[in-house]
Parts: sequence; structure tokens; C-alpha cells
Amino acid sequence: MNMPKITLAAVLLTFALAGCATESEQRATTGAVIGAGAGALAGQALGGNTRSTLAGAAGGALLGAVVGQATTPRGQRMCRYQDRYGQIYTAPCDDRYYEDY
Repeated sequence: MNMPKITLAAVLLTFALAGCATESEQRATTGAVIGAGAGALAGQALGGNTRSTLAGAAGGALLGAVVGQATTPRGQRMCRYQDRYGQIYTAPCDDRYYEDY
């Protein structure tokens, strides 16, 4: 398997698993992805080599995940639902179906 196929498979798997995450996890993941991209660009611009690009991506991913997690609204837990027309919306979770263990 060559690199483009592996990359495509990883991206598709990430998108598939994103629907199984809570809002906090989704925000942390989004922050990590955006942070990794920004960090990689900054690392390449500052260092100009692979090592600095990877270090920038790692640092950006870590910082982005922390910021995404920290900026998640607290309070009432929100869930995603789909109405009969196929539209997805966010509303407070129905405790009859979601119990804390």
C-alpha cells in the first residue's frame, strides 16, 4: 500500500469515528487538527527542515487539543439528533436514553 492510500484511509477513518464522539472530544480533535496544520506551517517557516516541521505540528496539535477541550461549553450536556427530514440538530440530551455510569 502506498502513502496516498494510507493517508486517505486514515482521513476516512478519522471522519467515521468523529461521529461517535462527544462535543468535547470533537472540539479537542478539531483543535488538534487545526493546531497541527498551523504548527507545521510555522515550523517549516521558522526552521525550514523536516524536524522543525514535525516539532511544530506536534506542538500545535497539543496546544490545539488543549484549547479545543478548554473552550467546550459547560453546563447541560448536548446531543446531536436527526429529525424526520434528515436534518441534524443539537439539543439537550434526553436523560431517558443517556444515563451516566
